[in-house]
Formats: sequence, C-alpha cells, structure tokens
Amino acid sequence: MHHRRIRVLAGVTALSVLLAACQSNGNVSDMLDPGGSPSQTKDGPAPQAALVLGEGPAKVTMLLPLSAPGQSGERGRKMKDAAQLAMNDLGNKILTLTIEDTRGDDGRAKELALKALSSRVVIGPTELSVARHLAQVSGKLPPVLTLAENFDGAPGIYSVPLNEADSAAAGAAAIAAKGARKFVLLVPRGPDASVLEKRVANSLSVYGASLAVTIPYDAGEGSATVVTNMKALVEAPEAIILATGNDNPVFIAGALKSEGFLKKGMALVGTHRWLEHPMDDQALQGAYIAALDAKETGPIAERFKAKFNYPADITVAYAYDTVALTAGIANALGPDGLQKSAFETPAGFRGSTGVFRFRSDGGSERSMPFYRIENSKLKQIAKSTSG
Repeated sequence: MHHRRIRVLAGVTALSVLLAACQSNGNVSDMLDPGGSPSQTKDGPAPQAALVLGEGPAKVTMLLPLSAPGQSGERGRKMKDAAQLAMNDLGNKILTLTIEDTRGDDGRAKELALKALSSRVVIGPTELSVARHLAQVSGKLPPVLTLAENFDGAPGIYSVPLNEADSAAAGAAAIAAKGARKFVLLVPRGPDASVLEKRVANSLSVYGASLAVTIPYDAGEGSATVVTNMKALVEAPEAIILATGNDNPVFIAGALKSEGFLKKGMALVGTHRWLEHPMDDQALQGAYIAALDAKETGPIAERFKAKFNYPADITVAYAYDTVALTAGIANALGPDGLQKSAFETPAGFRGSTGVFRFRSDGGSERSMPFYRIENSKLKQIAKSTSG
C-alpha cells in the first residue's frame, strides 16, 4: 500500500478521518441486553427483535449473530455495541441502520442476507458460508461489507476483517522492500490457495520480486513433506512465505529448520493465522508476521469503554469502521453515492483499525504493524508494512 497516496484524504475519504475526533452525543435506541435469557423455540433461542438505529434517508442492514451461543454471540453483541457508538458519532441523521439477528444459523443468515440486498449497503454477515454464498448471487448487488473471518472477498463483497491473503501479501512486501527477490510460497491446498497466491505475487511485483514456486500442501502433521518437494524445485530461496489456514505452523517450520532452510539471510514469513497457536517452538523464532494489533482500537477506545463498560477490541473496531465509513460516504455523496466505486476509492480510508482500502476484487489492503517472533513473543519492528 502506498502510504503517501493513501494519506492524502479528500472528499469522501476525508470524512473517515472524523473517526479520530468525533465525540458521542445524543441518544441511541436502548441497547439489547446481551446477558438476558432469550426465549426458547424448538430450534433453540428465539432471535432477538430487529433493532433500528437512526432516522436518516440511507437504509442500511447489518446482520449479526446476537443470540448465538458462545463466542459467536459474544462477537455479535460487541459489534452491535460498536454500531451504536458509530451511529451516535456519525450516522443518526444520515443512516437508518437495521440490525437483524442471524442467531449464528447459516440458513437464517442466508435468508436475511438475501432480503437485505434491497438496502443501500449490507454490513455482515459474520457467517463464512453465507458470505461465500453472496459472492455467487447473480445480478446487481449493493455493496456488502462482510464481517466473516477468513473470507477472501469477491467483486462488491468486501472482506473487512484481516484475512490470510492480506497478511501474507503485506508480510511478503515488507521483506521484498528490504531487497529479497526470490520467494517461495507454501499454501494449504484448497479453494483459497489461488487467491492467496495471486495476492502475494501482485504484492511482490511492486518491488521487482517474484514467486519462484508456489507449492500447495495438505494440512496436518504430514504437511512437513512439502519441504522435501520444495528442495527438489528451488534452490536457495531468499524468503519463504508459510500460509497455514487452520494448521499449526510448527510442522512445516520444524521441517524447514531441520533441512537447513532457516539459515542466516533467509526470511521466514508467517501470517496472522499463526497467532492462533503458541509461538514457543524454536523453529518459529525469527519469523516475520504482518498483523493488526488486536489491542489497538485507536480513537474509539476510551469512549467505547466509557459507554459500554468493557474494553474495545479488534472485533469492535471492524464493526465501528463499517458503519462510520458508510455514514461518511452517505454524508458526502448522499444515499445514491453508496456505490461500489465510492468504497473502492484508491486513496483509501483512515479508521479505528488504521489506514485501509478495498480492492475491486473484494479484498482489502491495510497498513499494519510488522513483527518478528523473538523469545516466543511478537516484537514490533515497524509501525506499518509497505504492502
């Protein structure tokens, strides 16, 4: 991402800078009680009633798993609180935001998502399978800002949370910016492999670097055999990018170390998915990762905690940014301006998650911290990547 270009925010993009300075005022609809005991149906907890916030001319629908059990429901309720704060800050007179409860059920979420396509903008769903289903729907759709984890995006169906392709591309670019030119990509076999490969290759090309070879592999302990295949295909790579999906990186990283690849002058680049596992294995020490700081929520942190009595996290920041950005575009261009072209402006936006922009393929590019694993912990070595 070219920061000089992004930081010159004008017109619609300038409105997202308001995130840093706006203060809460006025009242929003009463908050749904996340700790209440929902009524039961034969299919489980009854969905919470739709919550309508604001009275503006632009109709927006947000799909969240408010009554889902466990972590999914907790995540949905955090996002609802974030939406309320964003509406207070920017949206009450510009948007009418309807928050629908998907219950975390794919069938219900799909039904609500299809109905929501009559809105100016759809925010959500959080369900990955439903986000992928929307990507297959034909006809003209409104902009959809999905909140599903590990969704790669599709034209007009934007991936808001950081995904592995974003992280891998940014990390690879940061190493290429330091002079590395010969890269190898190890990627889990599956439908997302080609997307990740394309994103990494495009990112490297900016710096005159390239992928010498991409090697798909099957997850699990047997994944280490990919290192044997790599030895036969490429000599002396300057950097190895290891995408893992749900897999633990220690299997392949250990094999790379034992085969002598992790020597001085060779960079091992991981992704934010590594952070789902312990980082204490010796083979992971010294690896690089581009990832968002999960504790850094920028300008909204203090006001969010004051209003809701718990700290904001990256989940809160994602939801806040989607509502605030939609309100900013609608304020600048009117409801008719909520088009894909406005969301894809090359200048990008500055939100509580930092500087970001959406690509025409639905992926996102973000300025994010760059880390090295040292003593089993992340040590920040740059405030933002060059990807």
